[in-house]
Amino acid sequence: MWGANLSGTFNALRVIYKPQLCMPQVVISDFSKLQIPLCFKQNRIKAVVLDKDNTFAKPYDDKVYAGYQAEWDHLRQCYPGAELLIVSNTAGTSDDKNYMQAEKIEKTIRVPVLRHKTKKPGCYREVMAYFKEKGVCNSPKEVAVVGDRLFTDVMMANLMGSYGVWISDGVVPNNQLVSKMEKHYYQRLLSKGYRPLDPCKNY
Repeated sequence: MWGANLSGTFNALRVIYKPQLCMPQVVISDFSKLQIPLCFKQNRIKAVVLDKDNTFAKPYDDKVYAGYQAEWDHLRQCYPGAELLIVSNTAGTSDDKNYMQAEKIEKTIRVPVLRHKTKKPGCYREVMAYFKEKGVCNSPKEVAVVGDRLFTDVMMANLMGSYGVWISDGVVPNNQLVSKMEKHYYQRLLSKGYRPLDPCKNY
């Protein structure tokens, strides 16, 4: 059984004081709509962070969803090696015994999985440390985070000072209460006039 995400609980409270932390810079319905290579306001993205479940794979499936294979291949061509990184709240965490799930994913889809002590969104420092160590990039403005969760993937992007790409529908419909609450909160922020943070201005 996966451990509780204390990082997610703690950081979710930050939206009380700064609601924009959970607002994505880009919204797309699913992975097939991802513009590759990624570019924001003439900023070339040098590194891409991917969530796995319901982003490019079905939940609890370690394979790329068949309908996204063309986009996946293109993404890997544009961001080879350490430029593409999977950051999961299951695989690669302390819940993943001997990192067996992380290793299985890496063998299956040939993309590195981050080993991290803190779960999303709190592992943003570990993400940047990885890219710096690998010589991929030095600035969070050169990083994009792609995922289906506002309070983990998108918030991690904003805490890091990067660009968040929210996949609003995912591979399959997410009927979990938390996901519904996130979407309702996002629509409420839009109706109140809130706009996403700009990494070029806010960090």
